[in-house]
Amino acid sequence: MVVKVVERKITKVGNSLGVTLPAEVLSHIQANQGDDIKFHLEENGTVSFKKTTNLNLDGLEGIDQDFIDGVKELFENYDTTLRNLADR
Repeated sequence: MVVKVVERKITKVGNSLGVTLPAEVLSHIQANQGDDIKFHLEENGTVSFKKTTNLNLDGLEGIDQDFIDGVKELFENYDTTLRNLADR
C-alpha cells in the first residue's frame, strides 16, 4: 500500500546520473548518510529500495562466511514469503 508518492528528477552527477533522496524518504526508511541501500528491480519495471541492515555476527566465529552469505541471500530473496509463513 502506497502511503505517499515523492517525485525527483534525474540529474547529472559527474559522469553518471543520480537521484537525490529527500529527508522524508530517508526518515521513512530510517537511513542516514553513509548507510547502504539495496535496489530491487522487478520484471515488470518496478524498482524498490530499502536500507540494508547489518547483521550482528558476534558469537558466529565458527560459521563459514559462505554460509552466512547464503542465509542473508535467502532472507533477502524470500523475506516476504517467510514472514507470511510465520504469520500463519
